[in-house]
Amino acid sequence: MEIRMFAPGDRAELRELFGRVGEGAPTASLWGHVDSEAAVYLDPYMELEPDSLFVAVSGGALVGYLTGCLDSARFPGEGERMEKAMRTYKLMFRARPTAFFARSLADLAWAAVRRQPRVGEFADTRWPAHLHINVAPEARGTGAADGLMSRWFDRLRTAGSPGCHLQTLVENTRAVRFFERMGFAEHGPAPLVPGLRHDGRRVHQRTMVWSAGRAAGEAETAARTSAWRR
Repeated sequence: MEIRMFAPGDRAELRELFGRVGEGAPTASLWGHVDSEAAVYLDPYMELEPDSLFVAVSGGALVGYLTGCLDSARFPGEGERMEKAMRTYKLMFRARPTAFFARSLADLAWAAVRRQPRVGEFADTRWPAHLHINVAPEARGTGAADGLMSRWFDRLRTAGSPGCHLQTLVENTRAVRFFERMGFAEHGPAPLVPGLRHDGRRVHQRTMVWSAGRAAGEAETAARTSAWRR
């Protein structure tokens, strides 16, 4: 398994990988239009911050990737990217996206009536960086995800970042366990994700955070414990 930085020649293969990495996960498909989903969650990272994009390669083929951003405040927000994709691909004239967005409005109304927390873009200077990571089904359990996260943590440390956040789903228990093992902790409420369904059920957003200082402290403690045991 090779973990390396994204190169321009990876673009076409990475787009193909994007379309299938979510297989089996609650976010396998969002609104049912891969090109516009990539325009929100992949293309901006290739264009605006390629130095924070890493790929996992096995047998000469891409099997996973991590898109990162060191400072979310300087990156187009998810809402802005979504609006641009909707205009570019005329999603309101496509059946599956239209159904998704109509369901989203109904979910927002449902949550408002019950006074439940609403999803929103995360902004906290303690955790300015963010990431998205995906690994193809055939590469899960091979160390690809661990390798990608290791490179990302190196990137954060080199840049002097104080911390990082990510957003996954409460119902994606495999992902939550993985991020906890990587040193992330749950943060804040778990609001309903409008429009999204998994096995016919509503799903909820889980925000998780990683602090550089905490990670360094845990590493130092582990080193001291190891030395004491020796």
